[in-house]
Amino acid sequence: MNTQQALDYAYAFYIPEFIFGGGYEVMEAERQKGEEALKALVAAWNEGQDTSFGFDVVRELGDRNRALCDAIGESRLRNTASSVLARSLSDRDICQGIATMQGRTLASVEREVRGDRNALGVAYVREKVSGTVLGIDIETTGTAPERGYIINVGWELMDLTSTAVPRDGEAHFFGLPENPYKETGVPLENIHHISWSDIEGKPLFREDRELQARLLDLMTSHPIMAHNAAFEDSWFMMHLEGYAEARREGKIVVIDSRDICRRLDGEVVSLPRESAPAALENWARRRGTLAENEAERHQGLEDTDLMLRTVQAEFNRKSMFAA
Repeated sequence: MNTQQALDYAYAFYIPEFIFGGGYEVMEAERQKGEEALKALVAAWNEGQDTSFGFDVVRELGDRNRALCDAIGESRLRNTASSVLARSLSDRDICQGIATMQGRTLASVEREVRGDRNALGVAYVREKVSGTVLGIDIETTGTAPERGYIINVGWELMDLTSTAVPRDGEAHFFGLPENPYKETGVPLENIHHISWSDIEGKPLFREDRELQARLLDLMTSHPIMAHNAAFEDSWFMMHLEGYAEARREGKIVVIDSRDICRRLDGEVVSLPRESAPAALENWARRRGTLAENEAERHQGLEDTDLMLRTVQAEFNRKSMFAA
């Protein structure tokens, strides 16, 4: 499906009662068509191929798809790959994150790296880092932003100094549609331990526009840092009003602490891949920010705090701070 076909699909008259009443096969066919359109539109937006449409079209199509997936059933889609979840940040994004922390231009870092990903580790330590970052982590009902929901967001600010303490932390929980989740329960509860009682009566993240506005203001004021930041980036693209637009305009800078771990922690390459050495929990244990008998909480604020303190410990080991 090309961009125009995807737009034609998004703008076409949609009658949910007809789709939902057609049974599983009709709903599944519609889901596949909708997600193909989403994939085409997100790709066109990210690549700057087409500026004839606003990203609100994509978010609304995501909302439509989410309701359809609820009707199909989360369990039926659990092993179906997402059409819009990015696996990693682009090299340009990584270079921009380095440049922002070091007070340099993107062009200067890209010239230094020259397309060689192996040179990124050197670029991280080329100059001292400073400034303030917004650490953030989300908990969701799955891995596909076009199907699932954000149910928890936690964030903190931290100055990039050797002794800074994360500050101004906040944690917020968000609801799910009563049908079907009040009966079926919260997906992935075994991981994030968020139950229906934690979110009952709370607004959906997509509907909490006041909090979204606050969050977007923070994100455009400070570079954001997350572990496996492509995950948060993909979810905010689909769920946070104005995020995709600000991101494309260069008003939001995303820094991936998992990439920092992989580039700076020499132990990562020597440990078995199946041990997930770059996972936050394992990295934090190696850096002493998480005790051996402790486990990662898998909730937004707690994981954000752990990430920021672990990044600080890694930067201290490499003497990367300006002050």
